[in-house]
Amino acid sequence: MSDAEYARETSALLARIESACDRWLEADVIDIDTHRTGGLLELIFPDRSKIVVNTQPPLQEMWLAARAGGFHYRWDGHAWRDTRDGHEFIEMLSRQASHQGGRALTF
Repeated sequence: MSDAEYARETSALLARIESACDRWLEADVIDIDTHRTGGLLELIFPDRSKIVVNTQPPLQEMWLAARAGGFHYRWDGHAWRDTRDGHEFIEMLSRQASHQGGRALTF
């Protein structure tokens, strides 16, 4: 993957996450505050817990940190896959956000 492709894929992923949180806020589903600084996106839940998603350009990875721990993902050409067991990023983000938000949330 070229640096330009990595930047395009990570930007699209961060925008998708922010967009979902904005839709939930507008629809009064859940109030998740988002704060983005460059390639780092914080999701702050009503109980003040956080999920942090950040890019790792030198490794061409995406990292996810939640209450359950930290996870590293690499692009496989179709999806971001965990470097340990191969689970998909969006599935894990949805699972962790649902747990921390106290309701079913699907990105």
